[in-house]
Amino acid sequence: MTAQLRHMLRDDDVSHDEQLDILELGMRFRENRLFSRPFEGPQAVAVLFDKPSTRTRSSFSVGVAELGGYPLVIDKGGSQLGRGEPVADTARVLTRMTSAIVWRTFGQERVEEMARYATVPVVNALTDEFHPCQVLADFLTIAQHQGGVSELAGKTIVYLGDSANNMANSYLLAGATAGMHVHIAGPYGYLPEQSIVADAQAIAAKTGGSVLVTTDAKEAVRGADCVFTDTWVSMGEESQYATRSKPFWDYQVNDELMSLAADNALFQHCLPAYRGKEVTASVIDGPQSVVWDEAENRLHAQKALLTWLIAMQRDDTSLLNGTK
Repeated sequence: MTAQLRHMLRDDDVSHDEQLDILELGMRFRENRLFSRPFEGPQAVAVLFDKPSTRTRSSFSVGVAELGGYPLVIDKGGSQLGRGEPVADTARVLTRMTSAIVWRTFGQERVEEMARYATVPVVNALTDEFHPCQVLADFLTIAQHQGGVSELAGKTIVYLGDSANNMANSYLLAGATAGMHVHIAGPYGYLPEQSIVADAQAIAAKTGGSVLVTTDAKEAVRGADCVFTDTWVSMGEESQYATRSKPFWDYQVNDELMSLAADNALFQHCLPAYRGKEVTASVIDGPQSVVWDEAENRLHAQKALLTWLIAMQRDDTSLLNGTK
């Protein structure tokens, strides 16, 4: 292995084999949360929030601490970024003081600029375009319940609802990278950008996966191994719920729709969930739901990702073997 600075800004920033390595590492962290501590010292990891958060804040804060480090959590209101300081200037400062930078923000261009000026790994903890850390946790959850990481390739996953959002984009890219058959279903006007679909198709052609984008929820779900959905109204749009939710009712995940999936199909939701809207209570609280494992796996997947990124930068495979 040759030392190299790597970032996780979108789901296709890692190859098929690298994604498998990160997920296998995540499984090891599930078994032993302290098996590797690459930030022992403690070394600081900057964790920046421009948006409210529960799972991302908790999982990265606890995760960095369990990796032996100090989570330097900075909210928008407590940083000069929130007052208009250029991203490049913040990057130049943080990169001299921390071992990695994690950022939950708005436009994808913001994390890309941070990475351009940083000399430490930068992790996208959510942007308007992608949510790669969530999807790593989602795939770790499938592996946990359906035969391990080696069995991910060839599985069919389906995402239903607002398909013009960051979750749909990340399922497309990450699922194609994993060699999965990715089905995305949503109403006209709420489908993924063609450029993202094209990127996913190009990846799938190399990994043996496939991509289906449709407006037919039943077609998408039929035979699926895992069904995903997300809230129909994004953060900050709650006042528009009555109007904005109208196109999505045919994509509600309910018992009838789940019955079309494989017999052992899983249900996942990145949370927070609105029972009776994008998913019924009978599904999210039912036997096929693994949403609490999914939430926990944010911790393990993100620790694995940070450990892998640091191992790449330091050219230190011992970090991946749990000897440090």
